[in-house]
Amino acid sequence: MHPDIISFRDVGLRYGRGPEVLSDVNLSLPQGSFTFLTGPSGAGKSSLLKLCYLALAPSRGQITAFGHDAALLSNAEIQAVRRRIGVVLQDFTLIDHLNVFENVALPLRVVGQSRADYSQDVIELLQWVGLGHRLQAFPSTLSGGEKQRAAIARAVIAKPNLLIADEPTGNVDPEIGRRLLRLFAEMNRVGTTVMIATHDIHLIQELDARVLRIENGRVFKGLNITATGDIGI
Repeated sequence: MHPDIISFRDVGLRYGRGPEVLSDVNLSLPQGSFTFLTGPSGAGKSSLLKLCYLALAPSRGQITAFGHDAALLSNAEIQAVRRRIGVVLQDFTLIDHLNVFENVALPLRVVGQSRADYSQDVIELLQWVGLGHRLQAFPSTLSGGEKQRAAIARAVIAKPNLLIADEPTGNVDPEIGRRLLRLFAEMNRVGTTVMIATHDIHLIQELDARVLRIENGRVFKGLNITATGDIGI
């Protein structure tokens, strides 16, 4: 049996004194697994992803990351864990004063790799995601879809142990979306654990992967499809 990369035990999350947005969450991301996370807008998908990459601490319960109780990790240890995780957020978080090549290469620079070592890998990945002609472009000149693809390339370039993506195909056309899904599937094939939050039922149906859904702050297995074919509650 593969060890869990991330596990939640009776996790609850509230912001301030408000009601819990996540309640009694028990889940695991086994090493090498591929998981889709779905549910209606506002259900708590983004909050759950933030808990997975330790950007938030739970209000109650226990989160274990790479075999360590997250509550017992120092700030330096949390940063070390997060370097093993590639993250794609809906707001992209590209650095404005770096061009596309430099943004994507940043995770490799941070760990001390030289430009000569990573340059070809960065270029090939950007070509794969359809940005080979935009290497020198700055984020302010990119479309939403181009920013999305640059953010995905940056998240995967260092071959993370865990990839977490929040609506990674939300700003791209279906053909590019399928291409990106193939990239995620190939990463998973060679060992990366993948978790993707999405509303896109067609994307989910492209792969034979585990599906989790959030309803009213709780996590369940499998899809709940409405009569119109939409993902509902």
